[in-house]
Amino acid sequence: MTRLMDGFPPAPAGQVTLANWRTPPFNTWAFHHVRELIATADIPNDPAGVRALPVQAQDLERLVVAGDDGRPMSFDAFLGHSHTDGIVVLHKGRIVFERYANGMTAHTPHILMSVSKSMLGLLAGTLVARGEFAMDRQVTEFVPEVASTAYRGATLRDLLDMRAGIAFDEDYLATSGPIIEYRKSTGWNPLGPGEAPSDLRSFYRVLDKASRPHGGRFDYISPNTDLLGWAIERATGRRYADLMSERLWKPMGAETSAYITVDRLGAPRCAGGMCTTTRDLARVGQLMVEDGRRDGVQVLPAEWIGDIEHNGDPEAWDAGNFLPYFPGAAMHYRSKWYVDRAAPALLFGLGINGQNLFVDRARQLVIAKHSSQLMPLDAAMIALTGRAVTAIRNAFG
Repeated sequence: MTRLMDGFPPAPAGQVTLANWRTPPFNTWAFHHVRELIATADIPNDPAGVRALPVQAQDLERLVVAGDDGRPMSFDAFLGHSHTDGIVVLHKGRIVFERYANGMTAHTPHILMSVSKSMLGLLAGTLVARGEFAMDRQVTEFVPEVASTAYRGATLRDLLDMRAGIAFDEDYLATSGPIIEYRKSTGWNPLGPGEAPSDLRSFYRVLDKASRPHGGRFDYISPNTDLLGWAIERATGRRYADLMSERLWKPMGAETSAYITVDRLGAPRCAGGMCTTTRDLARVGQLMVEDGRRDGVQVLPAEWIGDIEHNGDPEAWDAGNFLPYFPGAAMHYRSKWYVDRAAPALLFGLGINGQNLFVDRARQLVIAKHSSQLMPLDAAMIALTGRAVTAIRNAFG
């Protein structure tokens, strides 16, 4: 097997490029070397304020996970089968399990993909608490540039809960169409021969068709989140990366600086471009377990976390386009977080190719998982990961 990015220069078969970085096997290297492929903005931590994560290792290898065929699978086999690059399990603020593969380490930032959206959902809560954002305001109040698009009339809440009535086919396997133009505008895809450079904010001009009224069913559309990032920058007069550092990353006690991909004009890819270590992703979950407080300081509004857990709309979810990935589950989606409503509730962020952050607040349990899975969205792999999470939750019940 050809080694990836090995040599000076690497062999052609082992070169990771903007054209192949999200496909296997190249993603096993690319997902934790993103800033070597795409422009990024730093999200600094505070080295003097790192939250310690004591280690109290437990033998999770003994866990048994039900495989796709119903036969038992060891936890170690699950980690390999789900292409895990890094996993950290916290219980009551202590690391009870930690594992890395494919060149990842405890200090290596890895792309979150759409768990980046969940990070925006938390940041938005800090703006609401300070009166900088009101969820019933229309996005065009902050970004009048989209007044001529199908976003006209959409509220910030519609965008946060993926209930904006935009016509956009989020087909991750498409080879042409608006999603490819979207990726090019963010710097995630190479330009074709003779194509002029685009940018994320100019891209919104093409989203001029509505599919239904705003505020209806759940419909997963990534540009909604990038538009929210634009509105956040307009509302505060601050760069998104700087706000994320100031409002979440530093006060939370992150151990390592994060970063986020940006387009050629500096617009952040809030929908999928944030990169963090697995430990720091787990620290985000621990902050939610503790109602947003760290050492007596309220970093995230407790009311916002409670709203995520309790106030989504199950009917909007049941009418939405992600129902096939969670068959039979009682779910809602709120402020960029998925919630399995079965007691005790499970809050989670989900990103393509196997990025996960699971938060069981009742059990004081957090599971952070970075992966380089073969397919962007794989219903069988999502189900298998769900069964593994259930096994871990039961072990700490």
